[in-house]
Amino acid sequence: MSLNDRASDRTASTPDHAAAQPAAAPVDVAVEAAAGVQGGLLAPPRRGNVALVLGIIGVILGALVALLVLAYLVVGLGGDAFAFGGVMALIPLGIVFFGVRWIDRWEPEPRLAVVFAFLWGSAVAVAIALLVGAEIDNVVASLGGPGPGYEFFSAAIQAPIVEETGKGLGLLVIFFAARRYFDGPVDGVVYAAWVAGGFAFTENILYFGGQLLDAGGVDGSVVEIFVLRGVLSPFAHVMFTAATGIALGFAARSRNPLAGFGLFLLGLIPAILLHGLWNGALFFVNDFYGYYVLIQVPLFLMAVLLVLFLRRQEARLTHDRLLEYAKAGWFAADEVVALATPSGRRQALAWAARAGKRRQMKRYIHDATRLAFARQRIITGRGRIGAEADEAALLGAIVESRKNLVAA
Repeated sequence: MSLNDRASDRTASTPDHAAAQPAAAPVDVAVEAAAGVQGGLLAPPRRGNVALVLGIIGVILGALVALLVLAYLVVGLGGDAFAFGGVMALIPLGIVFFGVRWIDRWEPEPRLAVVFAFLWGSAVAVAIALLVGAEIDNVVASLGGPGPGYEFFSAAIQAPIVEETGKGLGLLVIFFAARRYFDGPVDGVVYAAWVAGGFAFTENILYFGGQLLDAGGVDGSVVEIFVLRGVLSPFAHVMFTAATGIALGFAARSRNPLAGFGLFLLGLIPAILLHGLWNGALFFVNDFYGYYVLIQVPLFLMAVLLVLFLRRQEARLTHDRLLEYAKAGWFAADEVVALATPSGRRQALAWAARAGKRRQMKRYIHDATRLAFARQRIITGRGRIGAEADEAALLGAIVESRKNLVAA
C-alpha cells in the first residue's frame, strides 16, 4: 500500500589461507591460556573515533527529520487519532523488535548504527516517500487528474519503487559509513529489519489513525486493518527490504567497496517485486486470506529458513577463525567450543550466571565473535577498513576478560 495515499565460507568470500596466520600469543599468555588463566597484556590501542562521530551526526540529523515527520502526522491526523495509531503501531513494532533481537544474537550490531537505521526508516525514508509521492500527484494533477489505473499504479508500482529505494538508501549509508560493522548477509538482514521496522511503524500510525478517522471510531474496519498489518504482516516490510540488505551483505565481503553500488541495485529488484506482489494482489484476489496462506506464508517461511542458514554459516565462520587463534596460543581448544557453538555459549553463560559473572561472559563472547569477523576481514583482503586495529584491541580485551572470569 502507498504511504502517500493514506497521508494525502561457508560464507561468500573464501578465506585466503595463504594469508599470514594470527600472531603467536606471548609465551606466558599461551601457557596461561592452556591452563585456563590469562595474565595481563599491554593496554589495547586507542581506536579511531571517526565512525563514532559520523554515527552521532547521523542520529542527530535523523532525529531532526523525525521531529518534522512527527509534526506532519499530528497535523494530518489530529492528536487523538495520532495517539491511537501510535499505541497500536507499537504492537507490530514490538514483534519486529524481538524477531530482530533473535537474528542479531550471535554477533550484535553497534547500538548507534541500529538507532540510525531505525531513524532512517521511521523518518528519512518516510519523508522521501511523502515528498516523491506529492510531486507525482502534482504531475498527475497537471495532466488532468488520475485515470482509472492510477490507484493500481500508485500502490503496486510507485510505492514499491519509491519506498524500497528510500529504505535501501539508508542501508547504503550504513554500508559505507560503518563497513567494519557490516560483515555479511546476516548484518544486512539486521540493518534492513531496523530500517523497515521503523518505516512500517510510521506507516502503521498513518493507517491505523487514518482508518479511525474514516470510521468515526473503533469499528470492524479498524480491527481488520490492525489484524492485516499488525498481526498477519508485521514482517512484510522487513521481508521486502531484507533482499537489499542481503545483497549488500555479500558486497561487504568484496575487496572492492564499489561493489556495494552494483549489488545494491541488484538487491532492490527482488525487494521491489516482493513489495509489488504484496500490494498488487489486493487488486486481483477475492479471498485475500486464502492468498495470504497460499503465497505469503510460504514466502515468509522461506525467508526464515534463509536466515537460519545464514546464521549457521556465521557460527561456522566464528568457529573456524577462533580455531586459528587457538592454534596460535590465544585460546585453549575447549574455549573455542564454548565461544563458537550455541550449546557451548549456553553452558558458558549458565556457569557465569552461577558465579555472578554473566555480564562479563557475554562481553567475552561478544568480543571473541568480533575478533573472528575482524580476522575474516583481514584474510579476505579487507584489513584496511580497520581490521588490524580491531584485532589488536580485541585480543587485549579478551585476555583481560578471561582474567576476570577465572577470578570467579
